Order: sequence, then C-alpha cells, then structure tokens
Amino acid sequence: MGRDMWSEWLLHRRFGGDAQRMQSVLDFLRPVRDKVLDNARLAEGDTVLDVGCGDGLIAFGALERSASGTIIFSDISQDLLNHARSLAREMGLLDRCQFLLAPAEDLSVLEDASVDVVTTRSVLIYVSAKQQAFREFYRVLKPGGRLSIFEPINRFGMDISEQPHCFAGYDVTPVIDIAQKVKALYHKLQPRDSDPMLNFDERDLIAYAEQAGFREIRLELQIEVTSPGNAAMSVKDGDWEAYVRTAWNPKIPTLEEAMRQVLTPEESETFTAHLRPLVEAHQRVHRSAVAYLWAVR
Repeated sequence: MGRDMWSEWLLHRRFGGDAQRMQSVLDFLRPVRDKVLDNARLAEGDTVLDVGCGDGLIAFGALERSASGTIIFSDISQDLLNHARSLAREMGLLDRCQFLLAPAEDLSVLEDASVDVVTTRSVLIYVSAKQQAFREFYRVLKPGGRLSIFEPINRFGMDISEQPHCFAGYDVTPVIDIAQKVKALYHKLQPRDSDPMLNFDERDLIAYAEQAGFREIRLELQIEVTSPGNAAMSVKDGDWEAYVRTAWNPKIPTLEEAMRQVLTPEESETFTAHLRPLVEAHQRVHRSAVAYLWAVR
C-alpha cells in the first residue's frame, strides 16, 4: 500500500528526486524553524503541540531546545506520524513524544487549557476553516500560553503569475497559447478565490487570531522580489529535470505530469524548448511573501 499524498509530497515529490534541491529546501527551512521556535519562547517543562507536524521539522527542533517537557506531534497523515515516531525512536526521544491524528480545526481529543505552546508551519494554507483552527489553538492553550505560526502568503505572487505572458515567473510570450493550457489546469485545481492556499493574506491571519481571543498579537511580513538572473532564492530552479518533476504542493501535479495531461507531444516539445533555457539560466521574476504570527492566550 502506497503512502498518502501528504507524506509522498513531503518526503519525495517536493524535491523532484534531486538531492541538491532537497538540501536547498532544508537550508531554507531551518531559519524558518528557528524563528517559529524563537517566537514561541519555549521554557523547560513546556508541553508543545506542533499542529501539522509533517516530517517533524518544528517538533524535533523543540525537543532539541529543552531537556524536559513533552512534544505532541499532530497531523492528518498517519504515514507522517509513523515517520516521526520512527525518527523519535532512533533518537531515543520517544518517551517525550506523543502522536495525535487530528486536523487543525478539530483538536477535540485534547482537553481545554492542556498545552503551553502551539506551533504550525505552512499548515493553514491547507485548512479551509482557518477561523475554527485558531479557535482550537486558543482552546487547548493554557492561560498565558503562546501561539507561533509561519504561513506563506501565496496570494502575493499571483498577480504576475496570472498575466497571460507569464508562467511561474517566466516570460512565455512566444508560446503563450501552450502555456495557457498548462496554467488552466493548475487554476482549475486551485482556484484563486476559493482554494485555502490562496484565499487569505496576512491581515486575515491577524483577524483570525483576534476573533479567537488572542492578545498581544504580533505579525512580521517578509516580502522578496527578485529579477531574472538572480539565483539567490531559486531553490526550485536551475536543474530542468528536477524542476519538471517537482510538485509545488501536495494537491497538484508536477509540470511533467501536467504537460502529459493537457499538451500534445509536439506542444510539450515546443514548450520545453522555450522554458528549459529560462529555468536553467534563472530567468524568472520571483515574488514571495511569508508571515510569522505569534500571540499570547
């Protein structure tokens, strides 16, 4: 029996089978982990709930920061929980870990005021009921407990991507009709106005936290815009084979798979002939925004 889509993507498909890309992604994520944990202000003996723990990036980081306390690994993927449990066993940390199969918006298995810290990283982008998730975070936190989250603000980069001549930041003017077929597939799978990955921004996160009852809410927004030829943020670019075999998130096909679905062999060849040199030369306009929010119950 195969893995579920969450574990398959997190452990394999986001890297496109490329070890260098995997290292680049992990290098990018370590400072994210550190900032989430810094904002959580962990203390010895804390019970930390990592919602949407995935492969355990945040949770294992929390374990490294203290010699006591309990970390609750929570996720909707049993495969990822099994993966995290195996890692914890190998590290000799299993006695400090608990594992919970639950969505962010329904943590009912946990009692009210039962944890000191709630963390998430790139979790709410997959949750439709974001306000309910914040209410659950508030409910399970003890008075004075801390919330610390990181979320990409994917809406920020959509304006340029939705321009007809642009595909994922690349100028596809000479093959615009072919590119539109591929873009139409992705837009159908993730509509801008309704997909939970795209239908919110940093102001919504603040509103969700306020309405849930949190106080001392702080949010830091980081925006990056890089011009073509700048490879500094190109963790997804450079190697064509890895690029076309990388799924940008768990819910969508790789570019290679998308081209097979909607293009003829001749169209795929034409599209590749245009796009590949741009990818390999980092000729991409890159626009990204991420938000760190932390608050006190």
